[in-house]
Amino acid sequence: MVRRAYFVSDLHIFARRSEANHYLDAIRRRAFTADTFVLGGDIFDFRWSTLASIDETVEAACDWLGQLTSDCPDCHFHYLFGNHDYHAPFMRRLAVYAAGVENLCWHKFFLRMGDAVFLHGDVADRRGSTPVTLVDARSRWLHDDRRGPMRHRVYDMAIRAGLHRPLPYLIHRKRRVAKRILAYLELVGQGPTSGVRNIYFGHIHRRLSNYRYGGLTFHNCGASIKGQRLHILEAVIS
Repeated sequence: MVRRAYFVSDLHIFARRSEANHYLDAIRRRAFTADTFVLGGDIFDFRWSTLASIDETVEAACDWLGQLTSDCPDCHFHYLFGNHDYHAPFMRRLAVYAAGVENLCWHKFFLRMGDAVFLHGDVADRRGSTPVTLVDARSRWLHDDRRGPMRHRVYDMAIRAGLHRPLPYLIHRKRRVAKRILAYLELVGQGPTSGVRNIYFGHIHRRLSNYRYGGLTFHNCGASIKGQRLHILEAVIS
């Protein structure tokens, strides 16, 4: 039985619009008291990394995970990939690195624990997502190059103008997101008939708490991007 578990996603560490540093101490404090901590994807951002190279970003990501897992040796960490960290060099490095860390493991698409499922949530981007279409969508990120200075400037202008704040609410309607995630989970055998009750997910950058749909309860932690909010979720697992 899980004594205490937490979930967080969408820190977007290494992106200059990330405010993950505001939450890192709180993540460590919770992990220090927990049995389980699920890192739910887009923890690191390889597309928008400000470090000198992808290799440097990969090593910095593993260093960050190494510090967290060593600071909290009694907590077991599960790393779920999102789209911004579904990057081939990082995936290869993490597979090797995690093999040498007793309290760290990784999952490509979802994690089932008791009556809870954890996933990144990018299956909600399109209607009719399947395991095949998810792999296809994620494949575009496998060798994605970092964005150049011009795109950074355009993105910064959008952030300063506040254009990113209403988008999660306009694009990711609660019912539509829940419906699409539920449809995907049923395809992979993780629907309500399998005993699932709680869904913890990220990606949409919109906080949800105890949203009920289709016999499931959905929870989203938001994002640590400027102008948005993040909430470290305590997961209910039975």
